[in-house]
Amino acid sequence: MRHIPATDTAAAAKLLQAGGLLAYPTEAVFGLGCDPEQREACQRLFTLKQRPLGQGVLLIAADFEQLYPWLGATEATTLARVRATWPGPYTWVLPSSPRVPVWITGQHHGIAVRVTAHPVAAALCRDFGGALVSTSANRHGKAPARSAEEVDAAFGKDLDALLEGPLGTLQQPTPIRDARTGAMLRNR
Repeated sequence: MRHIPATDTAAAAKLLQAGGLLAYPTEAVFGLGCDPEQREACQRLFTLKQRPLGQGVLLIAADFEQLYPWLGATEATTLARVRATWPGPYTWVLPSSPRVPVWITGQHHGIAVRVTAHPVAAALCRDFGGALVSTSANRHGKAPARSAEEVDAAFGKDLDALLEGPLGTLQQPTPIRDARTGAMLRNR
C-alpha cells in the first residue's frame, strides 16, 4: 500500500476520483473512504471490510454545502440544531435525497453525515471537491485501526493508499444520533 504524506491531500483526492480506496485519519480512528458516487469503488470497500451491504456507510464533508446534495427535506429547526454541532465530531442521520444510492444508505431510510473538524480529513474533502464515504478502517466486527501500522496489518496491498496524519483526540468513533428524534444510535 502506498503512503501519502498528510501534506499531499491533493494526491489522495486524485486517487479517490480515479476510483481508489484510501485510509485516512479522522477524529478517533483511521477511516476508509472512496467516492460515494462510484458504485464499483463502494462495492470494493464493502468487500474489503467484509461489511454487509445493508449496513450502509456515512459521508463526511469539509462543510455543509458538500453534504447538501445528499440530503432530503428537513425541518429548519432540525437542520439548525445539527449545524450548530459542526464542524465537529458529531454524526447525524438526516433524511436522504432521492438521488442517494442504496450502497450508501443500505437498509436505512436516512443518511449518516458529518462535517469533520479533523484538519487532514477536511482538507481531503476540499481537494476531492465533495463528500466522501467514511467508515472505520477495520474488517467487519474487528476493532478500528488507530495507527498506520494497524491499517497496514489489516489490509496490506488490498488497499490502494493510506493518507498519513495524526488522529484526533477522541478515544471512540463519533456518536451517531437521529436528527429528527435525537435518539442515540451509536454512543462513543
